[in-house]
Amino acid sequence: MSASDPVTGLLVAIPTVIVACRGGSALARRIGQPPVVGEIAAGILLGPSLLGLLWPAGQAWLLPPESIPYTGALGQLALLVFMFLIGLELDLKVLRGLGRTALVVSQASISVPLLLGVALASAMYTTMAPDGVRKLPFVLFIGVALSITAFPVLARILTDRGMYHLPLGALAMACAAVNDAMAWCLLAVVVTVTRSGSALDPVVTVALSALFLAVMLLVVRPALARWTPGTGRAGQDAPDAGRDGLLLLTVFTGICLSSLATDHIGLHALFGAFVFGLVMPRGSLPVERAATRLRTVVVPLLLPLFFAHTGLRTDIGMLDNDPVLWLWAAAIFTVAVVGKWGGSTLAARACGQDWRTALSLGALMNCRGLTELVILNIGLELGVIGTDLFTMLVLMALVTTALTSPALNRLHRREAPAPAPASAPVPDTAAHRDGV
Repeated sequence: MSASDPVTGLLVAIPTVIVACRGGSALARRIGQPPVVGEIAAGILLGPSLLGLLWPAGQAWLLPPESIPYTGALGQLALLVFMFLIGLELDLKVLRGLGRTALVVSQASISVPLLLGVALASAMYTTMAPDGVRKLPFVLFIGVALSITAFPVLARILTDRGMYHLPLGALAMACAAVNDAMAWCLLAVVVTVTRSGSALDPVVTVALSALFLAVMLLVVRPALARWTPGTGRAGQDAPDAGRDGLLLLTVFTGICLSSLATDHIGLHALFGAFVFGLVMPRGSLPVERAATRLRTVVVPLLLPLFFAHTGLRTDIGMLDNDPVLWLWAAAIFTVAVVGKWGGSTLAARACGQDWRTALSLGALMNCRGLTELVILNIGLELGVIGTDLFTMLVLMALVTTALTSPALNRLHRREAPAPAPASAPVPDTAAHRDGV
């Protein structure tokens, strides 16, 4: 293989990124932060913000330019698997019988930052929107970007702090689940509006999306339920290498085909992977084993490539010479925190929660993590935002996620973390295993 062979570059780039992200993850854990904070930071440091600024030749050797498209593709593939896992672990039963507090807080936690984000985006449209981008998709995207809560990171924080099974943890998880579902629906609207070239295009996209959902719910889901063994039947759920291998192949194929379908419909490929996870049967040990194999191989080995891909697109240096850009960055951060944390807190207080519980819930809902990066990369790929605004929003995601643990420490400094009850095992989720 020649030096310019992309495979040669991948043999250097992949271990470089994995080691850097694992190192960042370990450091984040040591200082009491969720691992995703260290992984995001490591991705940024590998990009033009630090490594490319201080040692361009070293960056070119560690992350060869000819290999970047391939590392990006592998990272996107890992992201599809991760979105499938999020869909698989998002139990929509929490939407049934939600208490008044969970319902009010979940709605406020997305509507308040959405409205504030739309107002901010309207003010920055003339100076920050890329050329040729219409105002409607721009302001809608910024509103959605400021409304995100990272469901996986939230689960990890609650588990690490022994709060997962407490009333506050259950309330936060219910709110985050509703928030995630609504955010993805809103993002689908943004993608549809952005990609539509005529007045008829959104109608066609909505009709095809409804057909896709109908097929997944009425055809694919029952077929998977019939074919996949359930839990608790003696002998039927015992490990079987041949059957488990076939199921793993089916799951991965389903992820790819579902993603391909939504991409052709006019939505993003991630929607297909997410929906396929939603329709997979719950309570099946073979399905859980297949998900575990994907989680323990694809997520730790390939998902860091997504962080590196994001870091290569993030250039903090481009903000240095323009104080106006830093003012916009401060405005984005302020609106994000006030809208998300403030809106959730006030909604919880209005439902009768005490100030500490309300502020804690607001801090948890303000956590954005990997989910925010996914949405920001979609916006950059669609051309709705430019690199400068992308950088500001990535920094906002990093800082708001990093704020969560210190805020909870401050609010609960007199309490020792409560261990999970012996009868309630720690949740086996992608969030708990990988911290993203």
